[in-house]
Amino acid sequence: MKFGGTRLLIVALAFCLVGCGSLLQGIEPPKVSVDSVRSLPAGDAGPRFQIVLRIANPNARALDIAGISYGIHLLGRELVSGVSNQVPRIEGYTEERVTIDAGINLLELLRLLGNLGHSSSEALDYKFTAKIDFRGVLPTQYVEDSGSIALN
Repeated sequence: MKFGGTRLLIVALAFCLVGCGSLLQGIEPPKVSVDSVRSLPAGDAGPRFQIVLRIANPNARALDIAGISYGIHLLGRELVSGVSNQVPRIEGYTEERVTIDAGINLLELLRLLGNLGHSSSEALDYKFTAKIDFRGVLPTQYVEDSGSIALN
């Protein structure tokens, strides 16, 4: 009798795992883009910016986001970064704007300026990264966009 209960428990656990796995199938990561950037009044922490991200949900199910972190890299150096846990629930096939206060890494900025003086590159490589943490069973999503800006 005890052995039958163990079998029943194993079968129940297997069904739970299959059910959780099917929840994650077909979930596409949200699309994240920069909507606007504006300078904030300078304070003790150095230059600050307010970055407004547009987050689009390409899925039928709503996304309940616990928090998001964001970074802007130039020539491989993360110059601007910020975080927010004030993210609204994003219903299926809709988009929301999320505001993130971000700061500049002054040491990386100085290194970048030093490298630009020694470089003869005609393009500036950039990368935007976002890490999105969800409430519930959805795994963390990483979104990245990169490219080059011509300097001439």
